[in-house]
Amino acid sequence: MFIKKLAATRLAGALAAAVALAPAPASAQQFINVLTGGTSGVYYPLGVALAKVYSDNIPGVKTQVQATKASVENIKLIQQGRGEIGFALGDSVKAAVEGDNDAGFPAPVETLRAIAAIYPNYIQIVASRESGITDLAGLKGKALSVGAPASGTELNARAILGAAGITYDDLGKTEYLPFAESVELIKNRQLDATLQSAGLGVASIRDLASSVPINFVAVPADIPAKLGAPFDAAEIPAGTYDGQTEAIPTIAITNMLVTSSEVDEELVYQMTKQMFENLPALVAAHNAAKAIDPKTAAKNLPVPLHPGAERYYKEAGLL
Repeated sequence: MFIKKLAATRLAGALAAAVALAPAPASAQQFINVLTGGTSGVYYPLGVALAKVYSDNIPGVKTQVQATKASVENIKLIQQGRGEIGFALGDSVKAAVEGDNDAGFPAPVETLRAIAAIYPNYIQIVASRESGITDLAGLKGKALSVGAPASGTELNARAILGAAGITYDDLGKTEYLPFAESVELIKNRQLDATLQSAGLGVASIRDLASSVPINFVAVPADIPAKLGAPFDAAEIPAGTYDGQTEAIPTIAITNMLVTSSEVDEELVYQMTKQMFENLPALVAAHNAAKAIDPKTAAKNLPVPLHPGAERYYKEAGLL
C-alpha cells in the first residue's frame, strides 16, 4: 500500500512539473474593427490603410474595415462594443461626452476615450453653377444635401447654417445623403448644392469638379467666430479642385480617432504606436494624412486619452 501511495505521489509531482514547464498557450486572437465613413469620403481609405498597418504589425490581430455613416454612428458603435477604433469629428466627440440629445446622445458617453487628434475636416459647400448660388444666403429656397441624418457632417450643417441665420425650413428642399449620392444628384440636376465635411481633395468633390461647372460657397470668418471651439476659420487653398482658381474661406474642425475605455490597454498602445510609426502608409492612401502630427495629436482633446494611447505619448516624450 505504501508503495502504491508513493508511486501515485511521484506521478502527481511529475505531472505538476510537466504542466509548469509546458509552454504557455498562445493568446487568443484579438480583433480590430475600424469604423470609418462612406466609401467616397476620407475616413474610408484611411481606415483601410490603418487596418493593413495593424494586421501587418500587431501579432495575432485580425482586422476589419466597416463603412458607416461616420462620426455619430461610429461613437455609438464603440459605445456598444462593436468597434475598437473609429474616426469622428471633434464636435461630435464633444457632443457625445456632454450628452447632447440634439446630436443623438441623450446621455453622456462615459466610456469614450481619445487615441489621437489627426487632421482637420474642411466644410466644403459646392453648388452647380447653373443654380446661381454664390454665398450662404443664396442657399435659401434651393435644394441642399446636408449629409447622412445625424452624421457629423449634418451636425456641422445645422451649426453653420444656424450661425448664418438659416434654418432647414428656409431651404427649398433638404436632402440627407452621403457624399457620392449628393454629387450624382447635382450632376443629374436634381440637387443644387451639397455641404460636405471632409479632408481637402475629397474624392466626391473631385469627381463633381471634373464633371460639371460648379461654384464654391465661402463661409465667412464671422461664422466660426460665432460658433467657437472646435470650429476654426480656415480656407480651401486655390487649386485643390479642378477649376478652383481662388482660395475659399471656410471652417476647419479637427478629426479624431476614438476608442472605448473597455478596449485592452496594450492593444490601444499598439494601435497608437503603429499608426505613428507607419504614417507614410496613411499618406499614400490619402493626402489628408499629411496633417497627422504626433506632436499635436494629444493636445486640446474634448475627451480623456485612453491609457494605452497616453502610454505611447509619454514613451515618445510627447506628454
